Amino acid sequence: MKLVSWNVNGIRAAVKKDFFTSFANMDCDVLCLQETKAQDDQVLEALDALDGYHIFTNSAVKKGYSGTSIITRNAPLSVTQDIGIEEHDQEGRVLCAEYEAFYLVTVYTPNSGNDLRRLSYRQQWDADFLAYVKILEQQKPVIVCGDLNVAHKDIDLARPKPNYNKSAGYMQEEIDGIDNLTAAGFIDSFRHIHPDAEKYSWFSYRAGARERNVGWRIDYFLVSEQLKAQIKSADIHNDIFGSDHCPVSLLLS
Repeated sequence: MKLVSWNVNGIRAAVKKDFFTSFANMDCDVLCLQETKAQDDQVLEALDALDGYHIFTNSAVKKGYSGTSIITRNAPLSVTQDIGIEEHDQEGRVLCAEYEAFYLVTVYTPNSGNDLRRLSYRQQWDADFLAYVKILEQQKPVIVCGDLNVAHKDIDLARPKPNYNKSAGYMQEEIDGIDNLTAAGFIDSFRHIHPDAEKYSWFSYRAGARERNVGWRIDYFLVSEQLKAQIKSADIHNDIFGSDHCPVSLLLS
């Protein structure tokens, strides 16, 4: 089963570029989207050209903001939105599809902001999201994918020293959040397959960052320990454009 996750930075903008060609070329069973920046009906309209797939969405109350979606070849057993905490459930950040062997959760983790205004909120989000996926895991293994808005280790961003504890996405409080996920048994599939690879999934649009490979790895597939043996491959697709993020993939045997 091939799973792909992609922060598209606006699905309506993406489909005006090469989204459908990229989707066809990736030939995945499930594509999880983050930052759709559209209401549910607008996402469905933008993706209307897709045949043979089931499409589920979760949009923010605020129009044109945040939002997640799951495009899946096989119909899930069930699909649920959000994590059941009103404070967190206004921005369409979590969508969960239940399959026979696992739960697939796509998440667009809140950004702490350039001024770190939401850093304390982000810490509460991280704690509550971890509790949510651990509850799911009591029933069956869980795959978490999406834009987690944090680089985990120095190897996960091109310029760690200037950014550590100064920039959103590499604050110790945010690192603690993903440390807690891995400590709870969730395996970073990309690092499991590529322990030493310096490869990034997000590049600023400024100063030719992508051309110079000055990026951050902030998009992930994290899997429950029970699925570790089934991780066949994991990758970041730097050859696919259309967003400031690159798609990331996971192949399960």
